Amino acid sequence: MIENQTFRLAAGVDAATFVAEDARVQQEIAYQQAGIVRRTTAVSDDGEWLITTLWASAAHADAATAVLDALAAHIDASTLRTARYDELPG
Repeated sequence: MIENQTFRLAAGVDAATFVAEDARVQQEIAYQQAGIVRRTTAVSDDGEWLITTLWASAAHADAATAVLDALAAHIDASTLRTARYDELPG
């Protein structure tokens, strides 16, 4: 299961602050979640952020609310979009 979350930062949150918090969350929370395979964060030239997470299953992704909860104060919730994709075999 591949999960993409796109968003913009909340008002008053700068990129450096978010990057530091995301790194902390990745090490202390994300990689402690059952079923996580890989996670990466990126930003576009126009300020849209992307977090891509590979999960062992959709059930693991559903259960891992702690990661987004930990970043919620830094994200403009009105811009948050989540999309999930089933990985093709092979």
